Amino acid sequence: MVGGMNKVFIDGEAGTTGLLIRERIEGRRDIELLQIDPAKRKDVSERKRLLNAADIVFLCLPDDAAKEAVSLIDNPETAVIDGSTAFRVADGWTYGFPEMSRTHRDAVRASKRISNPGCYPTGTIGLVRPLVDAGLLPKDFPLTINAVSGYSGGGKGMITEFEDASTENHSKQPFRLYALTLAHKHVPEMQQYTGLNHKPLFSPAVGRYKQGMLVEVPVQLWSLPTKVTPAMMRDALAAAYEGERFVTVATEAETAALGNIDPEGVNHTNQMKLYVFGNEATEQVRLVALLDNLGKGASGAAVQNMNILLGLDEGAGL
Repeated sequence: MVGGMNKVFIDGEAGTTGLLIRERIEGRRDIELLQIDPAKRKDVSERKRLLNAADIVFLCLPDDAAKEAVSLIDNPETAVIDGSTAFRVADGWTYGFPEMSRTHRDAVRASKRISNPGCYPTGTIGLVRPLVDAGLLPKDFPLTINAVSGYSGGGKGMITEFEDASTENHSKQPFRLYALTLAHKHVPEMQQYTGLNHKPLFSPAVGRYKQGMLVEVPVQLWSLPTKVTPAMMRDALAAAYEGERFVTVATEAETAALGNIDPEGVNHTNQMKLYVFGNEATEQVRLVALLDNLGKGASGAAVQNMNILLGLDEGAGL
């Protein structure tokens, strides 16, 4: 509904992502935010009424609850943007990373079912997909992803663990690795949307800071079947995101001037910055994505997708 009030309902508004989506859209003149009486949050009939009354529904729920919510929607005009992992590789759902290819924004615009990407996959796909598409990384490449996120990526439970000293499990750890079983829930979407033939080896970590993330993909250039240089990778990324508002690629000069990267460097924005750090002598590169796990990695991306679906300025509220 362009030019009028678009009805939006956030199912799961009390969670971290839901609160940030609400913060980004409340007060907008083109949005009417439908809200459920807190006493009826678990009332299925009231939720169903609101789900079907909305033009856009944001689902900020665990996987099973998201599946239940989708089953309650019978209005063919209601579009869903789901923040869970329930539908990220499901048939009939469009992956909500508009910059993923030059035609993908059109796919998002035409869809009624959008799966909002995970934060780690956003960085991974942003770095790797253009290089696979350009033939610089083979589809059978054994990809490794090293990443660190602020503790807000773990939701309310982890936020409480790090911030509330009165809790029994209060953590004072400065940094920790996790997903040590090598079965993280983001791996399927990483593989599918990078275009790789094999599951990447994903090594995530959490740091003692609230939000912001770095995703790194190291590549031994000497192992590739054809000659690939850091400049070729940087040029391929720059070409893929030319003209994009929210995904940008650091120039060679900008990259060379950096001695380190702050994971909080683009916090409270919907930006993602990509870097190619290379050493031609050793034939090695470190591909790095910097983003806010609660911005382009969650609520910002969700609002961006809503704007596209409604035919609005893509940056509205961002």
